[in-house]
Amino acid sequence: MERLCYNLPMGSQTISYYLALIPSIVAAITVHEFAHAWTALKFGDTTAYRQGRVTLNPLAHLDPMGTVLFLLAGFGWGRPTPVNPSAFTHPRADLVVSIAGPISNLLLACCAGLLVRVPLTAHLFDLIGIGDGGWYLAVIFVQMNVILAIFNLLPIWPLDGSHVVENLLPPEHAHRFKRFGVAYGSFVLLGIILMGRLTGFSLLNIVLGPPVDFLTHFFLGA
Repeated sequence: MERLCYNLPMGSQTISYYLALIPSIVAAITVHEFAHAWTALKFGDTTAYRQGRVTLNPLAHLDPMGTVLFLLAGFGWGRPTPVNPSAFTHPRADLVVSIAGPISNLLLACCAGLLVRVPLTAHLFDLIGIGDGGWYLAVIFVQMNVILAIFNLLPIWPLDGSHVVENLLPPEHAHRFKRFGVAYGSFVLLGIILMGRLTGFSLLNIVLGPPVDFLTHFFLGA
C-alpha cells in the first residue's frame, strides 16, 4: 500500500547484528504487507489477491533494491501492496486497510516480547546454545517492528498515516491533503531522511525516538 522506508539503528554493524536484523526486516515487511492485502480482500478488493500478495511468502513482498538499501544505507522499502478503494464494500474500509499494516507489526512485537519473557523460552535458548543471542534477536525483532509501525503512521504520503488522516478529514479537506501529498509527500519524506543523514539532526529520531523506545521497552518488559 505504501513504500516502507525508515532509518535503522546502524551503530552495531557486526555479524551478530545483521544475523538478527535480516530475519527481523524480512518478517516485519512480509507481515505488514500481508496484513494490508488480507484486510483489503476481506473488504472486497481482490487486487492484491490476484497479484499473489495474500501470502506470507517473503518473496511476494520484498523489493530487491529496497532490501539491499536497508542493509547498506539503513533505510529502504518493501513492495507496496496494490489497493483499489473503489472496490471496497464499506465506506471506512480504506482506513482499516491502512492501519492493518502498522497494527500487525505491533502485534508481532507484542507476541515476541511476551515469548521471550516466558522463563521456558530463556531455558530453551540456553539448551540450543544461543543464550544471549536469542535475547538479542528478540530485541532487534521487537525494535524493527515497532519502528515500522510508528514510522508508517506518520501523516506523510505515501505512508499509511497519510491515508489515515485522509479518511478522517472532511471530503473537501481530504482531497486537498491527498493532492498535496501525492505532489510533494515523497520529496518531504526523502528530505527529512537525507537531512538526518547529512547533518546529524534527525527529525525522525526526535519524533519517533520516544514512542519507539517506550514501546520497545514495554513489549520486552525491560
